[in-house]
Amino acid sequence: MKKNKIYGLIGKNISYSFSREYFSNKFKTEKISSKYFNFDLTEIDQIYKLTKEFNLSGLNVTIPYKESIIQFLDETDSKARQIGAVNTIKFFNNKMIGYNTDYIGFKQSLQNLSNINIPKNALVLGTGGASKAVKFALSELGIEFKTVSRIKNNADYTYQEIDKYITDKKLIINCSPVGTFPNINDSPKIPYQYLTSENFLYDLVYNPDKTLFLKKGDEIGCFTKNGVEMLKIQAEKAWEIWNDISS
Repeated sequence: MKKNKIYGLIGKNISYSFSREYFSNKFKTEKISSKYFNFDLTEIDQIYKLTKEFNLSGLNVTIPYKESIIQFLDETDSKARQIGAVNTIKFFNNKMIGYNTDYIGFKQSLQNLSNINIPKNALVLGTGGASKAVKFALSELGIEFKTVSRIKNNADYTYQEIDKYITDKKLIINCSPVGTFPNINDSPKIPYQYLTSENFLYDLVYNPDKTLFLKKGDEIGCFTKNGVEMLKIQAEKAWEIWNDISS
């Protein structure tokens, strides 16, 4: 493995990033002579300037660029094409190749819950890149789902329409950034009064580790889970991709 490789995260307003701390600690612990940086881009087309300034080996991609980055890539992995979102980029043979490890992280984090029965129907909050990865994973797991958004654009329901539907959707997944630090007093606007202890609330948000969405679920007696394990799994999968010399 070559030394002194450069990796990083692209997104907007990403000072809170999980990835930089995770990979910096990994490099230190495993004595890997590489660096990981946050690249805060105000516009996605700044990717051109970034790739000229740095000899990059790999990038992670976060909000709001998981979908818009695709147009700038030379190739896209088949799974990422099906999902329609990319969160991992590998630089190989002078090409930028896009992958999606979010769906792997989410899927495995559910499969690791051997002590509970995962509901077979779900409500997915949000319609962005993270939501697309989650929906792909749910389909692979055979879990039926409906989507919710503020406006009915590629979603089954708006938040104003879900009162009568939420009771039979036992797994509720927040794929939106609502509740992320510093906006810790925000939560998705679902009718929490209809939830019961049979519901499972999963929040892709990891900062804070217990969002208001999850706190409300805890008060009702729901099983709750944040996005930390998902992030760790997807990060390790990204590391495998970056260091796979065959592609």
